[in-house]
Amino acid sequence: MRFDHVGIATRDAATLADLFGTLLDAPVAHRETVDGLDVTFLDVGEGYLELLEPLDDEGAIPRYLDREGPGIHHVALATPDVGAALETAREMGVELVDERPRPGAWGHDVAFLHPESTGGVLIEFVER
Repeated sequence: MRFDHVGIATRDAATLADLFGTLLDAPVAHRETVDGLDVTFLDVGEGYLELLEPLDDEGAIPRYLDREGPGIHHVALATPDVGAALETAREMGVELVDERPRPGAWGHDVAFLHPESTGGVLIEFVER
């Protein structure tokens, strides 16, 4: 596995993209709407910053923002086989958020591990 991206919850992806674009020389690599979120990926060279702006008040990211405020939401690791990565986690007794891979941004299959089993960090596997 290798680092893929860090997901950042925000209520204003455009302003944050402008800030990071200039401050970090991180151009927008991809943008789409997924699961009620405006998702913007900024290229930082060896991976991405994924800006997650909710389009409504329903879902995990709006709840996260209400509870924690804006900031780092998850760390994503690229794997060639999300299903195999999930099976390894399951065999290790790691609590899964997703029992099987599901569609994510950029058309990649993704799955999350519960932070209670991973030292307080929400981990996302991304199939690349």
